[in-house]
Amino acid sequence: MFVDEIEISCQGGKGGNGVVAFRRELKVAMGGPAGGSGGRGGDIYFVAEEGLSTLLDLRYTKLIKGKNGESGAHKNMTGADADDTFIKVPVGSAIYNTKTGKLIADLTSHQEKFLACKGGRGGRGNTAFATGINKAPYLCELGEPGETIQVKIVLKVLADCGLVGFPSVGKSTLISAVSKAKPKIAEYHFTTIVPHLGIVGVDEDKSFVMADLPGLIEGAHQGLGLGIQFLKHIERCRVIVHVIDMSQTDGRDAYSDYLIIKDELKNYKLELEKRPVIIAANKMDLPQSKENLKKFMKQYKDDAEIIPISSYAKDNLQMLLYKISDLLDKNKVIENEEKPEIEVEYNYIPEDLSFKIIKDENYFTVELPDKYQRIYLMTDFTKEEGVKRFLRQLRSFGLDEELKNQGIENGDTVLINDFEFDYFL
Repeated sequence: MFVDEIEISCQGGKGGNGVVAFRRELKVAMGGPAGGSGGRGGDIYFVAEEGLSTLLDLRYTKLIKGKNGESGAHKNMTGADADDTFIKVPVGSAIYNTKTGKLIADLTSHQEKFLACKGGRGGRGNTAFATGINKAPYLCELGEPGETIQVKIVLKVLADCGLVGFPSVGKSTLISAVSKAKPKIAEYHFTTIVPHLGIVGVDEDKSFVMADLPGLIEGAHQGLGLGIQFLKHIERCRVIVHVIDMSQTDGRDAYSDYLIIKDELKNYKLELEKRPVIIAANKMDLPQSKENLKKFMKQYKDDAEIIPISSYAKDNLQMLLYKISDLLDKNKVIENEEKPEIEVEYNYIPEDLSFKIIKDENYFTVELPDKYQRIYLMTDFTKEEGVKRFLRQLRSFGLDEELKNQGIENGDTVLINDFEFDYFL
């Protein structure tokens, strides 16, 4: 099954917890703190793998979690860092941030990597909190949660040339005749419903990748037929081979079909109109095709070369392959290509650090900004010193002033997530 679009959530691994421990060695009085810090949580990477051709393996995966770091231990032993997680995707995968809709990575070469989520740092053990005043702190941190992101992965196949045209013009027959690709071939429209890739050998030291794309119809750029679902696969092709049925056995006009497909490519992406094009006048083994070709050439006004071929009889295919190869040699890169604007996810963006306080009959409910939420998640509320430290931090961030502005009085109850306490000055 060919799958070229998926949405998936990613969550970096949680850092390991710090621990509270003390030296308890024979004949060592007041040994002091010895709690180690936790290890780093694992990052999540997407890696382009040229051996893959579909996103099927990830189709039913809703969430990918990084591995958690190990907790610290006594004797100041730091927990081990977690291994990173590498998610393999096909070469040609574009990754979008689902929330913003912006492109954040475009993986176009083998083993190219993209860091999607960073793992959280490890929490500090009580050794890290020792000071000249508090020489034996009973305080540690929990591991930091990893970053989270929801992404949409869109596969755009990587091929040197792409075959385009109306359904049943012979594209599948052509690619099966010049390569080892085995697409389904039958006498009805839309036989091809997924792109097929084939490696075409021109001579001993020359080859290129050809893509057989599902048939287009008028209005494809607006989603009609298979439409935009597969038009995107031609974006990376350096040469476009426009296959036209010159037999016109279904009553269609070859030149009208050519103009319709040309307009569809132009309306989908402006730069597609400027790509090198070869016209493959197909089904020339049928008796009426020669007259139809003469009529077509009288109407044809563009500069692209017309190559008469018969995919079924394998007539003149080598000439077509040489012409494609020559155009590929002359067009090593795609001219006038719109370079994708990749959003840098880790640029500094000023964060709104204001508290949101909701007052009702029983509670002053405080919603923390993301930065302070991480502090909450790293606080060990089972230890009194940890609770006191958390409250001191909130006071330094201005929570007391905000609560006073809301009319809080001594003895009122404050609720922060699952943590509840009575307010006293």
